[in-house]
Amino acid sequence: MDSAVEAALRTKIIEWIHQRAEANGGFLHRQELLAYRTGGRDLPLIDYSRGIRNPVDFASTLAIVQSAHGPYDDAESPEDGLLHYAYRKGDPDGGDNRKMRNAIETGMPLVLFRKETPNFYTPIAPVYVVDDVPEERAFLIALDESFRYMPDVRHLSEPQRRYALRLAKLRLHQPAFRMRVLLAYETRCAVCELKHGSLLDAAHIAPDSSDRGIPTTPNGLALCKIHHAAFDQQMLGISPDYVVHIDRALLDEIDGPMLRHGLQEMHGRALTLPRRAPDRPDRDLLAARWDTFVRGTA
Repeated sequence: MDSAVEAALRTKIIEWIHQRAEANGGFLHRQELLAYRTGGRDLPLIDYSRGIRNPVDFASTLAIVQSAHGPYDDAESPEDGLLHYAYRKGDPDGGDNRKMRNAIETGMPLVLFRKETPNFYTPIAPVYVVDDVPEERAFLIALDESFRYMPDVRHLSEPQRRYALRLAKLRLHQPAFRMRVLLAYETRCAVCELKHGSLLDAAHIAPDSSDRGIPTTPNGLALCKIHHAAFDQQMLGISPDYVVHIDRALLDEIDGPMLRHGLQEMHGRALTLPRRAPDRPDRDLLAARWDTFVRGTA
């Protein structure tokens, strides 16, 4: 395939991935990725059984898959914020590894799919292969094209390292947290049960800036955008017994239907909880947040 044609096709694929993920709530199902078609032909975006997708007529790797095993990806270096993607097994100069190396030379963007739970993938795109580290038998994957132009990505300066770590939090950790939370709540708001994924957020109970604000499902709530904003602004509180409360001053206001139906009528409503008990909101975290809400409404 001509390089310009391949580049244009990648752009089309990445645009489609972002559109579908946004509609779903930030993630895609395995079957969607396997069923992708373009130009009248099948072009699966992930491999059926391997963690790398190298279409025959592509000169460079199209997509890679990483399985997450905790709140943070084990393959992401805590020191440099880059992804260390292991060589494919066998010949280090084999076809899969060769197409990864070619991506360094061509600068072709890749798609990184993070498999947070079976059959569901969070897409991060575009990402770039920026170096080959034979002594680690790994490639370095950057989340921003600017790393392609840095002279030595193995030894980042302190400002570059901080930038890489900020990118990792923004583009890896936050989408992963969102996916876990929305799937736990079956893509519906815990307060009003709105089921449109594009209108839902994963809200932190303990802020991610705090020591307790780790990106795990018990520290999250699936909330529609209005209830997320109300929760963050102390207009809506959730008690440790999973009951929704609206600020008393807000209950006395008279306004249009959004205030009446969207907020006031939620007062006293039981939270819609995940089916799995381990995914449900941590009561201690809710208690700390509840104290803040009560003090603000006193």
